[in-house]
Amino acid sequence: QVQLVDSGGSVVQAGDSLRLSCVASGRTFSNYAVGWFRQASGKDKDFIASMTSTGIGTSYADSVKGRFTISRDNAKNTVYLHMNSLKPEDTAVYYCAARYADGNYLPSRSFAFNVWGQGTQVIVSS
Repeated sequence: QVQLVDSGGSVVQAGDSLRLSCVASGRTFSNYAVGWFRQASGKDKDFIASMTSTGIGTSYADSVKGRFTISRDNAKNTVYLHMNSLKPEDTAVYYCAARYADGNYLPSRSFAFNVWGQGTQVIVSS
């Protein structure tokens, strides 16, 4: 399976934008569905967004829909999370995840993913 390294977390102000990156290595990235999750201090790990291996199908949590966008560039073995209009409640450790799948698989639960990045911290100040 692939290995994932996520990065791009930073300290930003409310209303700012930020892009997180997740670089995959080890196997053919185009065969994996991908997703992003986040975990605030003392909270559960919550679903944010996911994308099918084809890059066509996407799913978003209601809390980020319209503000966050998941994308992938298989030529670069990278998945991105573009975050706009950031709010203090977006503060969390963000994790990318992947699961070997066909082009129609679009998971939105943490247990559906079996490969995870190490996490990258995003802090949104007011």
